[in-house]
Amino acid sequence: MKNKRLLSLHSILGLFIGIFILALSVSGALLVFHEEIDALQRPVIGPTKTPKAMLTVDSCYRIVQTAYPHASISSCSMAKNDREAFAFTIYDSSYKNGDKGLQVFLHPTTGNILQTRGGSEDMRHNFMSWLAAFHSSFHAGKTGEWLLGFFAVIFVLSLVTGIILYRKNIVATILFKKTVWKKNNLHQLIGTWALLFNLMIGVTGFWMQRYVFKKDFYKSYDWVNTIKASPNLFYNFDSAYNQIEKKYPAFTGYVIYFTQSKKGKTAIYGSNSTNAFIHSKKFADVVFLDSTGATAKTRFINEISADDRYDIINSQLHMARYGGAPIKIIYSCFGISSAILSITGFLLWRRRKRNSR
Repeated sequence: MKNKRLLSLHSILGLFIGIFILALSVSGALLVFHEEIDALQRPVIGPTKTPKAMLTVDSCYRIVQTAYPHASISSCSMAKNDREAFAFTIYDSSYKNGDKGLQVFLHPTTGNILQTRGGSEDMRHNFMSWLAAFHSSFHAGKTGEWLLGFFAVIFVLSLVTGIILYRKNIVATILFKKTVWKKNNLHQLIGTWALLFNLMIGVTGFWMQRYVFKKDFYKSYDWVNTIKASPNLFYNFDSAYNQIEKKYPAFTGYVIYFTQSKKGKTAIYGSNSTNAFIHSKKFADVVFLDSTGATAKTRFINEISADDRYDIINSQLHMARYGGAPIKIIYSCFGISSAILSITGFLLWRRRKRNSR
């Protein structure tokens, strides 16, 4: 009787979140290859016969300022070599009234604007950003964020009830016993082999969304978007970055977030080569510059509190931002397993319904 009730609970939980888990698992399997897929929608820069010197960030900033004189320049993804474009994110009234970011790609040696595209709302030209927003909120704002946190709880409960139901067959499945390796047991087999991965995804996903269960999440804020033209850089950025390289030789910057006033700080996100493999190579560490270009402070992995470090590791575990291509392939394959579990679970439920009739 207990098993029957537990099976009913397991089926109800699975049916309730099945379509959402299917959507999240497929989108998640694609998102681990975010950079590789997104490269297909970025400008392609061919090899040059004679190598040319790359432009400085200062020069690129001025080019964007000239092209969009009324825009707020938010950030810049630095080009690693002369085959990769500088990617600026700006907010300008000429695009979506300045409510959404516009990406501007500059040629690394000529400074020509190669391409512009929107952000997460521009599915046609920026599919991976659109997919990332879908995966994190279903494009439904706060409601979508809350649903994601709620579904994470239900997903973990579904896995726990599955463990209790099939606990006697877990060892047999892992040991390839013939008694459990049957066509009708596909749901159980996949669930067992992908169990640890799905538990990790469910728990880390919940931890990232736990803020939706806090009181502050439900507060309303009166915020009016006003676009102000970004000022000139207060200092020579490339000189300041050279000083960072001398002071922190293990640090490599990837993305710059520009301050809009002398009171603020410019943030350079990157990573130290001395970091453990678990940490992202682009967003693990931060160097902050003041209005003179001097280093105001750093936020390196080894400097932050244990709680903050856990939060970073938790998100990097969930997003496969470590370990390179092999880890991404493993995540993608196991991610699809969640989709198969949703489908096979629904087929099992339908077969039980048919048999009961």
